[in-house]
Amino acid sequence: MSYFPAFIKLKDKKVLIIGGGTIAYEKLMHLLEFTSDITLLSKEYSKDISNLIAVTSLNYIQKEYMHTDIKGFDIIIAAIDDISLQKKIYIESRSYNCLCNCVDLPNCCDFIFPAYLKKGDLTVAISTSGTSPAFAKQLRIYLEKIIPNSVSGFLKSMKEYRDTLPKGKERMQFLDKKAKEYISKWRENEI
Repeated sequence: MSYFPAFIKLKDKKVLIIGGGTIAYEKLMHLLEFTSDITLLSKEYSKDISNLIAVTSLNYIQKEYMHTDIKGFDIIIAAIDDISLQKKIYIESRSYNCLCNCVDLPNCCDFIFPAYLKKGDLTVAISTSGTSPAFAKQLRIYLEKIIPNSVSGFLKSMKEYRDTLPKGKERMQFLDKKAKEYISKWRENEI
């Protein structure tokens, strides 16, 4: 079954990453682009995560995971090598009103991390529903080359138009025309 594409507003959402290794670090780096309300829980942390903790105000708990540690969190990421513990965390998450992602266990995921690119307010997410993460990654790299960095400025001007022009059919047509013209310049490599 495919995953429904949705963008989640992380403001006022508490995120817990269980794990302190390479995969936990990757998930942390992705999430930091969208929120800083992240708590880490692990008995040991990699050098990369330890360095990040030292230079930021990330919350962290240095201990082994215990039952009920996920209570009070909205989003749980289990990025640990112990598959049986990941399954237990997922089963426990069913008791709480939270979303859970157990790395490399699709049956224990309420959501997945898509390949994505972010340029200012533009975020493009790509998923193959787990069929081929390598393809999603390569498509992201391809799209990064096509979408110019000027997109941030363009989106800022589009927001100003939306904020100042009266709502209605004329505004919608104007904005559609602006977007079409801007994107057509990509194809012609004019930006």
